[in-house]
Amino acid sequence: MFGTNLDSIVDGIEKNYEADEMFFTKPGREFPSRSKVKEVLYGIRRVMFPGYFGEEMLSPSTSPRYFIGEMLIQAERTLNQQVRLAFAYQNEEDLCDQDVAEQADRVCSEFFSCLPEIQRLLLTDVEALYEGDPAAGSKEEVIFAYPGLFAIYVYRVAHELYRLKVPFIPRIMTEHAHGATGIDIAPGANIGAYFFIDHGTGVVIGETTVIGDHVKLYQGVTLGALSTRDGQKLRGTKRHPTIEDNVTIYSNASVLGGETVIGEGTVIAGSIFVTKSVPPHSRVSVKEQEITIRTRTVAEESSEIEMA
Repeated sequence: MFGTNLDSIVDGIEKNYEADEMFFTKPGREFPSRSKVKEVLYGIRRVMFPGYFGEEMLSPSTSPRYFIGEMLIQAERTLNQQVRLAFAYQNEEDLCDQDVAEQADRVCSEFFSCLPEIQRLLLTDVEALYEGDPAAGSKEEVIFAYPGLFAIYVYRVAHELYRLKVPFIPRIMTEHAHGATGIDIAPGANIGAYFFIDHGTGVVIGETTVIGDHVKLYQGVTLGALSTRDGQKLRGTKRHPTIEDNVTIYSNASVLGGETVIGEGTVIAGSIFVTKSVPPHSRVSVKEQEITIRTRTVAEESSEIEMA
């Protein structure tokens, strides 16, 4: 049956290729490799947390310099190649190959110079996750098993590449973490130290979100835009909220809007919809929420059994 319909199927798809909505890739240009980008992520993670995700056996009493150097050389080689592909694909100025290569070299040099600071921030995140979760058995468990830390790690790496205006790769990284953890952190967000995400599934943090230090988010929290109706016209504008230091936002709360500021020390209850700024040290909750509990009688239960 398929063979008899093949010509009409091909004709239909070929006709769709003529539509204005169809986007072809640029001739002679290549996208970065998702698998290579993930390879870089996992290689750098071994340097950030040695011994957790590889066979290396390191301790404070042994020099890790050769291990660090070798891992970074491999990661730089792979990332540099992918950054070149990304810049070459987006090349609107018809730069020559040498110019693109030099651009990639500069970006990679600056990115790898940021790794000590990225690691410092990640260690504060480990501390926040361990101290904030009574179920955490150890900091080692947090590093090795917690999806929240993995999503934060990927974000912190991707954010530096986003800041350096690398196309494609930051989003490839954060979407990989999104798929693996259910936590969606846009690489453009600005997030401070001691960041805590508990459980994590369904957390969404938009591109222009600003988050201070010691902030805690629980599952289902959305830090989003009020409206994206104007689409690309909104590019470059602040669409997402600012969350100041020491704020806690409980599960399924939504905080929306680029002008919305949640003041320092505020606690936002679960399932709240916030679109206006909140003063520091506030408690935000639903007014007069009513919970009704009705207990069935023995007679009602017996009646249901007879009807069944």
